[in-house]
Amino acid sequence: MYVIQPSIDPLSEKNRELSPREVADILAALRVVPDKPLLVQIGPFTPGYDPIGVVNAYRLVEKHHDVRLVLAGMADDEPERVEIRDELLQAAREDPDVVVLELPADAHRQINALQRAATIVLQKSVRAGFELGPAEAMWKGKPVIGGYAGGLAQQIIPDVTGYMVHSVDGAAFRIRHLLNNPELIPRMGAAGREHVRRSLLITRHLMDFLALMIHLAQ
Repeated sequence: MYVIQPSIDPLSEKNRELSPREVADILAALRVVPDKPLLVQIGPFTPGYDPIGVVNAYRLVEKHHDVRLVLAGMADDEPERVEIRDELLQAAREDPDVVVLELPADAHRQINALQRAATIVLQKSVRAGFELGPAEAMWKGKPVIGGYAGGLAQQIIPDVTGYMVHSVDGAAFRIRHLLNNPELIPRMGAAGREHVRRSLLITRHLMDFLALMIHLAQ
């Protein structure tokens, strides 16, 4: 069996470089104020992405650090997803440092800007396929804290580009660790970008396909 992992396109609207002015304008349009460290998770408001767990981790962190949580995702009319969205919106009403954004499926520039503005990117999935959100965030030089689900463990290098966690407490601990040791944030971010450059860009994808063609031709 020959396995070719997915990859990201660094020139796509979701991943291309944005100027500081572009990022600032997009954040202003989304009403996200970057006046304190931003914890950002992008993904559907579904049980598999555990956004409620992310809110609970934030609540543990904000007892010790002045941070803002941004949850950006999509919800549909399924009762379970509506219930999660409503719980998130209630958390945002009760705490001005919890920002919940419902984005359309084509909000690629907004996602790009949010990841670039983030201090730490979260992907606390408990069920997922080969979700490329961690790779996209690492390409933008951000440390990623992810759950043990799907392809996340194949993207995040523990203690190098981010951390893998099993629980709310684990996520909060790793967030606090990074905030308590801010020199780790750019170091992990740089390691993550290099890891993506080597292993998760479309250029690697193309080389894998060429290698497969050569193998089949022999």
